[in-house]
Amino acid sequence: MDRRDFFQGAAASAVATGLAGCATPAGTASARTPFAVPATYIPIVGSDEMFPVRRIYCIGRNYRAHSIEMGSNPDREPPFFFQKPTDAIQFVQAGTMPEHPYPPLTKNYHYEAELVAALGKGGRNIPISQALDHVWGYTLGLDMTRRDLQRAMGDEKKPWEIGKSFDRSAPIGAIHKVAQIGHFSEGAIWLKVNGQLKQSADLKMMIWSVAEQISKLSEAFEMFPGDIIYSGTPENVGPVVRGDVIEMHIDKLPNLTVKIV
Repeated sequence: MDRRDFFQGAAASAVATGLAGCATPAGTASARTPFAVPATYIPIVGSDEMFPVRRIYCIGRNYRAHSIEMGSNPDREPPFFFQKPTDAIQFVQAGTMPEHPYPPLTKNYHYEAELVAALGKGGRNIPISQALDHVWGYTLGLDMTRRDLQRAMGDEKKPWEIGKSFDRSAPIGAIHKVAQIGHFSEGAIWLKVNGQLKQSADLKMMIWSVAEQISKLSEAFEMFPGDIIYSGTPENVGPVVRGDVIEMHIDKLPNLTVKIV
């Protein structure tokens, strides 16, 4: 499902009622715009409300074995983060298998299965002990990566957004409220391609916990409600081609499935 089609009506309503977000000048109740820009929302399980996405943060190399396979030293490397644009979101409804387009410019398109935390409170310099109080809900998602472009830009010491931050590079499931599902400190996470197991680990194997990620991010950025955090992927990331079916799982959450086209 194309998020622009799915959310176009909501976006037009938001513009019409003046919900232009933090880009609106202070004191401005509404803004008249020359065209509508779609807002990004993710459905909330058990509710007719939608979760508004502000920023998408992703942590890199957050499982020891994955850090090693990517050529890093997990014992010395501090956490690092990158961002995806909101139009990277591709909502995937549980029990469906939407088409996921193979992107242009790449010949090495990789999957990365991840737990996603959705924030309902913001702040700066959030203590680790209070960080989970800021989590509103959880879901699961894919951090899809044009690996050849990422590596080429990295080799040239240039930013590698082109490898990570492109259209629909963040397939994601519906948000489950913390009040209903609790927090995730452990549990199986796995990914299959065409029924063959590719990634398999436990969430407790994260180098930096969700609470630590929130705390670290809040040292560099003011966090806000609507921010979501892709919390890292286990080892054995690898390529997919057109026709492949990706299925990923995290304990307590419904599986997410897409077909590469």
